[in-house]
Amino acid sequence: MAEAVRHDKTARQLRLLSDALDTGRLGPVRRLVNTLSPAEIGNLLESLPPAKRGIVWGLVDPEDDGEVLVHVGEDVRESLLAEMDPDEIVAAAETLDIDDLADLAEDLPDTVIDEVLKSMDRENRERLEQALSYDEDSAGRLMNPDVVTVRADTTVDVVLRYLRLRGELPDHTDHLFVVSRRHQYLGRVSISALITQDPSTPINELIDDEQPAIEADQPASEVAAQFSDHDWISAPVVDENNILLGRITIDDVVDIIREQAEHQALSAAGVDEDEDLFSPVPRAFRRRVVWLGVNLGTAFLASSVVGQFQGTIDRIVALAVLMPIVAGMGGNAGTQVLALMVRGLALGQVGATNVQALLWKELRVALMNGLMLGSIVALATWAWFHDPALSAVIGAAMTCNLLCAALAGVLVPMSLKRMNLDPALAGGVILTTVTDVMGFLSFLGLATLVLVR
Repeated sequence: MAEAVRHDKTARQLRLLSDALDTGRLGPVRRLVNTLSPAEIGNLLESLPPAKRGIVWGLVDPEDDGEVLVHVGEDVRESLLAEMDPDEIVAAAETLDIDDLADLAEDLPDTVIDEVLKSMDRENRERLEQALSYDEDSAGRLMNPDVVTVRADTTVDVVLRYLRLRGELPDHTDHLFVVSRRHQYLGRVSISALITQDPSTPINELIDDEQPAIEADQPASEVAAQFSDHDWISAPVVDENNILLGRITIDDVVDIIREQAEHQALSAAGVDEDEDLFSPVPRAFRRRVVWLGVNLGTAFLASSVVGQFQGTIDRIVALAVLMPIVAGMGGNAGTQVLALMVRGLALGQVGATNVQALLWKELRVALMNGLMLGSIVALATWAWFHDPALSAVIGAAMTCNLLCAALAGVLVPMSLKRMNLDPALAGGVILTTVTDVMGFLSFLGLATLVLVR
């Protein structure tokens, strides 16, 4: 529901912006753009053709440039950076938090990075270099080193006076982290506890040590799963010696979850989730032709199976009419199972310990669907062609192919995962090949055995 509201809002903003651009008056466009958040501006820029995108980008408040660049895909970011002077890029980068700057750094020219590092104080420079030392999809890259820490041997009154002197807390600060003299993570203290407790209460009496710290090299997908499971707003990040390095906040995790959803949806179609909606034709061609070529090869494989039964099809023309039904139903059934498997693998719900039970469940579902749908197709075939033997053949072939689809839907993504290949990207192509080949083979094979004398 929330996603549908967001899409409607984007469509409305895009319509208003396009109408304003069409008038040729840039004043209303500027006012409209700068009433939006950086994330909304980024979403609109991705929705505009290159010519209009360049105009709107030039009207964005320079103070928002850095945040907008963080909220667009890599292709769009590349096109926006190409329109900026080095000084503008440096100014935009300097407005970002360390975690956002680390996310953006790989797309910035080396000269810009050098200038940004020179403009930083020593502490922030070391923080950025530390963040960049971690893998891109890791907790270390996601974390923000700007954390508020307290010592266990102080009191609530001392901490509150420290916070008043500090004057400002980082966004999404729901807890303060308690550390030892060596800056090792001991636990956390909630802001609400600090406000409600007696000022003389020692901090060590308020420590919550139940929240585990996240290790810096932990994959981002696992971080997102932990936030989802425990409803965290923020979480501490530590190194191998339990030294507190920073924290991850819910806004970063929401971005991870959205990226994972986009990756699954687009990879299933063989499309890069970072591809610009209005990317240049040659680039889009190069990215898509590879998987289309793979699909073409698998289509020839399925056709070669049909070719083995050309004599049977020549004698019984009805087979040519009916065989797409068997293959198509198998593909649809297999896609349902594949979608569940890809989601289960992404969430860590499927593994070696439960795949056998899951396979047995899916085979039983497929058998029930096959018997019911096969019977319906058999009756329709009987009414159409008045051939009971042909009806029995297509009903049996339907059941057989749905069983094969369930088997492939479970085993293909598991096998790809074991080979460190992306099930969302490659699973659909392999599954379709299996269901097409087995659908044609079962239907035409049974037809040859039963109908051809």
